[in-house]
Amino acid sequence: MSALRMPHPIQHHPVLAQTIRDGFWVIALGAIGCYAFFVALGAIKPGQVVGLSIAVAILGLLWIARAWSTAHLRRIERDPRLAHARERRGF
Repeated sequence: MSALRMPHPIQHHPVLAQTIRDGFWVIALGAIGCYAFFVALGAIKPGQVVGLSIAVAILGLLWIARAWSTAHLRRIERDPRLAHARERRGF
């Protein structure tokens, strides 16, 4: 008797994790932008909502750190043959 092989229910786990991670950063950037908009509008004063200001500052620092590390990793993972071909062509 042969066993019935079924695919794992979370077959695309890395893809799902990447989607959730990207979704978090989009929402975080939206929250930072919304905060900056209302501060620029004058609707809220950062001194009156200290807890929110600290939370948004931490989110901003985390987002900057993520952007820097992503750019740094992309620079490391570049194929040197592509850079050589670009330099050979002159641009």
